Amino acid sequence: MFEVVLIKGDGIGPEISDAVVEIFEAAQVPIKWVEHQAGLNTIEKHPTGIPAETLAAIEKYQVALKGPTTTPIGTGHKSVNVTLRTTLELFANVRPAKSLPGVRTRFDNIDLIIVRENIEDTYSGIEHHQTACVAQGLKLITRPGSIRIAKYAFEMAKKYGRKKVVAVHKANIHKITDGLFLKCFYEVASEYPEIQSSDIIVDNACMQLVSNPERFDVMVLPNLYGDIVSDLCAGLVGGLGVAPGGNIGENSAIFESVHGSAPDIAGKGIANPTALLLSSFQMLQHLGLHKTKLRIESALIQTLKDGIKTGDLGGKSNTKEFTKAIISNLEPVLEDEFKDPVPLRIKSGMLKTYKEVEEYCHGVDVFVENPKGLPTMPEQVDNLKLKMISNRGTKVYPGVMPKIWLVDHHRCRYVATDANGNYMNIGDEEIFDLIREISAAGIKWMHIEKLQLFDGELGYSKAQGE
Repeated sequence: MFEVVLIKGDGIGPEISDAVVEIFEAAQVPIKWVEHQAGLNTIEKHPTGIPAETLAAIEKYQVALKGPTTTPIGTGHKSVNVTLRTTLELFANVRPAKSLPGVRTRFDNIDLIIVRENIEDTYSGIEHHQTACVAQGLKLITRPGSIRIAKYAFEMAKKYGRKKVVAVHKANIHKITDGLFLKCFYEVASEYPEIQSSDIIVDNACMQLVSNPERFDVMVLPNLYGDIVSDLCAGLVGGLGVAPGGNIGENSAIFESVHGSAPDIAGKGIANPTALLLSSFQMLQHLGLHKTKLRIESALIQTLKDGIKTGDLGGKSNTKEFTKAIISNLEPVLEDEFKDPVPLRIKSGMLKTYKEVEEYCHGVDVFVENPKGLPTMPEQVDNLKLKMISNRGTKVYPGVMPKIWLVDHHRCRYVATDANGNYMNIGDEEIFDLIREISAAGIKWMHIEKLQLFDGELGYSKAQGE
């Protein structure tokens, strides 16, 4: 018997959760539901919307099925979903997109899975105002995060009999951050020669998805691209009403419908439980109950083929009628259906996330504020020489000034080289000397970024290679 935390949520959450529970009981799934609350119904006592006992239960039982919860727009508490993902380190957001009979779309043969890194990237929320005119958000891509999500994608593909895994990126522009994600992807891919691996730039991926989605099997993406592309794929198969989702960590997993709580139809008995039911199929696979997943999925498909659908899918059935129809199409339990389940788990011990490299600092980017055009920077301080100044990424010094609109935020790059043009290792004191001289000149500096080189990583040591 599996013990699973059930969070019904708010809005239509309790209605669709009850539908899934009823279907599971009829299918004789060996699950004991441990019910807890989260969302608007707990907000008065718990500002995050998540009671401590709910969080403790998920950590104890390791698996949860969650209905939708309301997130206020522009005010109020933070998203319950985001809080759960970050608190429990649910690093993989897994979103299947599969065509369903009776759901009218432009395509009929879609069967792909989005595997989205769920913790880092721009979603780290590290943002600052650099000047009154310039805001900055940091895009954090890490080796451990990239290795871990790639490993999960390949392990899942192997377990579920998938043939292809493609990495989606923008490494042609974000050469270092997305470049790291892509490098880690191929490092993991080398361990799975039986699975075809490739990569595609995110804008091309979006075009291909709306013109030839059948070419895709498993797609693995950094957080931001994964968020956008997963909703695009949901639209290809009928919308969020038929879009499941799972958030997977090393120790815990939460499966949820990704649509909203629809408070306008709550209590009317017309809500569509399909998305949460599809999410429960992911949960069954996660638990290793693959035959049970296929048996209930077959009942859902037959129901849709019979034209029994809720109103949002163009049918006339209410929630209870739709639920009863699925139950009536259930096949009997197989003799060995619940025998020897093999859950899908990715543990850190399986991953080589840290790489031993020698690193040294050869320079520094100093970001300065100057609203009156190009700043006059010191040409050299100790071994650090001014190499270039850029504005919004465009080089504006030295050389001919391009005809661009200068904002008040300039990146000034200083590097240290020897007489032969090789990079020199510098220490913090040289950087401190540079900052002191910049300040003494009356220039307002905002922040600095050390420039690091890693032996064996970049493949060059000459300053002209930069």
